[in-house]
Amino acid sequence: MKNKILKNLTVAIGIASLAAAAPASALAEDTTESVTEAVENAATEDAAEAVTEAAENETEADTEALSEGESEEEIQCIGEHKTIDVNGTTLYYEVAGEGKPVVLVHGNGGNHKVFYKEIQQLVDAGYQVYAPDSRGQGENAPQEEYHYEEFAEDMYQFITALGLDKPAYYGWSDGGIIGLLLEISHPDTVSLMAISGTNLYPDGAQQEILDMIQEDYDKTGAPLEKLMLTEPNIDPEELKAITVPVLVLAGSEDVIKQEHTELIADSLPNSELHIVEGEDHGSYIQGSEIAGELILKFLQEHDY
Repeated sequence: MKNKILKNLTVAIGIASLAAAAPASALAEDTTESVTEAVENAATEDAAEAVTEAAENETEADTEALSEGESEEEIQCIGEHKTIDVNGTTLYYEVAGEGKPVVLVHGNGGNHKVFYKEIQQLVDAGYQVYAPDSRGQGENAPQEEYHYEEFAEDMYQFITALGLDKPAYYGWSDGGIIGLLLEISHPDTVSLMAISGTNLYPDGAQQEILDMIQEDYDKTGAPLEKLMLTEPNIDPEELKAITVPVLVLAGSEDVIKQEHTELIADSLPNSELHIVEGEDHGSYIQGSEIAGELILKFLQEHDY
């Protein structure tokens, strides 16, 4: 049960997510149980509210998607699924559509299915979407240790191995961290980038959430929990080396501190900041068209 609580907590942070294609009835049952126990054990009232809101938003989004006729199979099979060997590991990914390439990278513990809405929106707008599962997550074999720099190198080799010429990039939470490190270590790999709910170091997230993750990690030793407690460690000065346009997104109710999001935007020389009012860390991304619309607008404004 504790793992379910952390699953919901990390959805709120954007570090992990429930399966986007889960049947609505099962998701609602699991979410209700998880939220009840999370609220009972939350260290503070604010942390409990964050868990409840994130889980409720996700349940509503997935229920609406399925009730509108999108079956589990349709959500899972938007494009063609493939694997590729890069940087000493095998990555599972989805590719869909035709046109200029856009790479989508999910958060910690998640998988490419969280982007089923965005994938469809981008394909409909004439783009080709590449959505990998990060190493050790999704359809990939789990690993015993993780580092953001390694994820970034994975994405660099993924992009180069597929021959993608300066694609657009969107990363949610950990995906945003990966994107920043990708451009720091391999400048101009992408043409432009959007990131959401991203942090430069662990303290960029609300302390109440970090405390609960720490409590769980002390019991489980889960390597993905260790990752978010100890990394990333990006100096804001390093962001000055990123010259490509970057759209920086966050929800007004995000568990990434707003001042931290503003720090990221202020440190990037060519950035645009957009705080999505009334939304939390993932409510405007999973099962929502809001993030996709913002990304499309950003791409089109830069003639991509």
